[in-house]
Amino acid sequence: MDRAVICLAKSESQASNVVSQLKSAGFPGTDISVLFPDREGSRDFAHKQETKAPEGATAGGVTGGVLGGALGWLAGIGTLAIPGVGPLVAAGPILAALTGAAAGGAVGGVTGALVGYGIPEYEAKVYEGKIRDGNILISVHTEDSKERARAKEIFQRAGCEDVATASEASPPHA
Repeated sequence: MDRAVICLAKSESQASNVVSQLKSAGFPGTDISVLFPDREGSRDFAHKQETKAPEGATAGGVTGGVLGGALGWLAGIGTLAIPGVGPLVAAGPILAALTGAAAGGAVGGVTGALVGYGIPEYEAKVYEGKIRDGNILISVHTEDSKERARAKEIFQRAGCEDVATASEASPPHA
């Protein structure tokens, strides 16, 4: 079981700034997740890969052109279409959780993935609503309490909202 520090950024520039600060602070791209509505569509992405996700949520890997390139060094950038939520762009462990939940037949989309991260269902529904409204979810996954405190400080200093810590289960495997 990992721990995650989660926040919401109100804009792409704020999210880009936070991701850059996390990178500068030494957090690896494989430990950072970002989730936001895909307002531009995949036409802006440089490259697409195939996945085995079922029709409930489709994912494709993408690189470049997102958030001013700040996400280019994160692991597993992809697009997802989640019924009731719409098209999303995700990077990091949350992409695996969303794709894995779909592959496992789980319902709930973003809320289900966030509940799997240890966020209470009510709060997860609030996060999903705020993502749907255009906010950007950022999380850092770490077992180290000092790193969690450092990530929380970065989020708060950047003016992010709804900063929280959660215990997360491993993403489901297909």
